[in-house]
Amino acid sequence: MIAELRDSFRALTEQLGKVIVGQNNVIEQLLIGLFSRGHCLLVGVPGLAKTLLVSTLAKILDLSFKRIQFTPDLMPADITGTDILQDDPATHQRKFVFLPGPLFANMILADEINRTPPKAQAALLEAMQEYHVTAGGHSYALPRPFFVLATQNPIEQEGTYPLPEAQLDRFMFQIAVTYPSRAEELAIMKQTTAGKPSPLAHVLSAEKIMQLQELVRQVIVADHVFQYAADLVRATRPKEPGTPTFLPELVSWGAGPRASQYLILAGKARALLHGRLHVTTQDIREIAYPVLRHRLITTFHADAEGITTDHIIERLLKEIPLPQEKAASTVI
Repeated sequence: MIAELRDSFRALTEQLGKVIVGQNNVIEQLLIGLFSRGHCLLVGVPGLAKTLLVSTLAKILDLSFKRIQFTPDLMPADITGTDILQDDPATHQRKFVFLPGPLFANMILADEINRTPPKAQAALLEAMQEYHVTAGGHSYALPRPFFVLATQNPIEQEGTYPLPEAQLDRFMFQIAVTYPSRAEELAIMKQTTAGKPSPLAHVLSAEKIMQLQELVRQVIVADHVFQYAADLVRATRPKEPGTPTFLPELVSWGAGPRASQYLILAGKARALLHGRLHVTTQDIREIAYPVLRHRLITTFHADAEGITTDHIIERLLKEIPLPQEKAASTVI
């Protein structure tokens, strides 16, 4: 099964490459989130194929897929579903019947999630955390696997509703979708202005994905990797003893324990995708950015100086010693 997961990762990357040019880091982080049972928030300016990437991934994985276009007039019932009054043809009596909303699918694309008010945004909270929705006093289980991918435009401010920190914390990753390189942009122009795209093949079924998700959780993690992940997360908290001296000026609130859990889970998935049976500190360092960037609340000083959470994470990775470096300094 480990070999199958590694081969599936390569096959998925190959199939996505037929439609998406470049964005290798985005694709890898997206697949790590999938096999870790995590939800992902893709942030990037318009035109970077965020929506196309998600819809293409759904086709390749042979999963049920629903796209929800978030708008200012969207209501919670438009997402979760609602009770409707129907006539029973047998008894000729009326009764309420639950009509499932678009949330009842394996993969959900919450497009432009920051363009709808908090009431509609909150309709996703229960689904993302508990894998069920409540309507009319009854709970309805969602199909498994369940995977929410949300997109957000970072430059648009008018008519938007920023996600509250509690909801941002539900996302395992915040994936930064950046501009393509010059070579990639030339390839995009040639590929998208030519004939029909190549047909896509199904790679994984829902049942197989759930088996591989269970496999990820069985990966062995050494104690020093746990300690390094904990050191990294605790170093983001300004009032924590031993915090780097530069941090209190730049960060008002750091990451919570959920960040530590996601670092380990994502490290396990990354190790398997690269054909390894154990997690290394390098795995933790590679996925630190998407796990931590939306969990750090910067101060006014950092905002005024243009210092982003990515800049802070970069400095933390340089400041926090690796276990082998810490051991060497102890010996000396």
